[in-house]
Amino acid sequence: MGVEIGVEGLTKSFGHQVIWQDVSLTLPAGEVSVMLGPSGTGKSVFLKTLVGLLKPDRGSIRIAGTDITALREHDLYEVRKLFGVLFQDGALFGSMNLYDNIAFPLREHTRRPESEIRRTVLEKMDMVGLIGAEDKLPGEISGGMRKRAGLARALVLDPEIILFDEPDSGLDPVRVAYLNQLIVDLNAQIDATFLIVTHDIASARQVPDNIGLLFRRELVMFGPREKLLTSEEPVVRQFLGGRMQGPIGMAEEKDAAQVEQELAQLGADADPAPPGVPDLTPRLLPTAGITRPPRWEAIADRESLRQVRASIRGKAAGS
Repeated sequence: MGVEIGVEGLTKSFGHQVIWQDVSLTLPAGEVSVMLGPSGTGKSVFLKTLVGLLKPDRGSIRIAGTDITALREHDLYEVRKLFGVLFQDGALFGSMNLYDNIAFPLREHTRRPESEIRRTVLEKMDMVGLIGAEDKLPGEISGGMRKRAGLARALVLDPEIILFDEPDSGLDPVRVAYLNQLIVDLNAQIDATFLIVTHDIASARQVPDNIGLLFRRELVMFGPREKLLTSEEPVVRQFLGGRMQGPIGMAEEKDAAQVEQELAQLGADADPAPPGVPDLTPRLLPTAGITRPPRWEAIADRESLRQVRASIRGKAAGS
């Protein structure tokens, strides 16, 4: 079962450069959350701060009731055992085969016998679809397989929190779709707390329970998926819509007058919103055959009801 992460007033800077300030949010236990934001807004820094690899300037991070920002290194080392991390490139050891890469955390942090390590490694490899690839080296497999191997390694210690640092980076759209389905399936199976940093808007629309957006050194919004996807906040609309019009520029923030002009034109060109509940991209559900825990059953029921309502609105509009 995942644990809740409570972040309050978190600020991080490097020298005189403020990365983000006064970030406050709660990552609900067992849910999937996504953190979005333009390049350079400190999303990866946020992940490293959560796991204690970077120390914030101020603020607190409470995990299972403990503020990890106040812990000594020895105690922080113990808290880190709650985490599994999938790095952008998988971060595999190039000279080790996949089996030994995935077994590494077990050999490093536990005293389990090799028979138990083998059972655990093969179980995690099966979960991510890598059975049969145990002897392959990272350089002999595709980018998607390396991501899955990195994910299997993140799972071997049965973490309660899993952090994903741009898991879709470098993957084609088809592999991203498969990876998204795998993330949903894993959440249904292990019920851990997931936080995903990504630029992929399709993933952000389909996968999470909650979405956050970092911009201008602040957390613009964080909340349920439906709230962000239907938000009228200009930067949220621009980022989710992939538009040039809005506060986000090519390399930095735009001039306020330019932003106002662009948004006014965008509003004038937009079609009027249809009445009723807005249509949302359907959420991914666990693959058939995977037992859905109560949380996922409730999500499936909501998605089914939303589709019925959308169908009724479509018929009404066409009559």
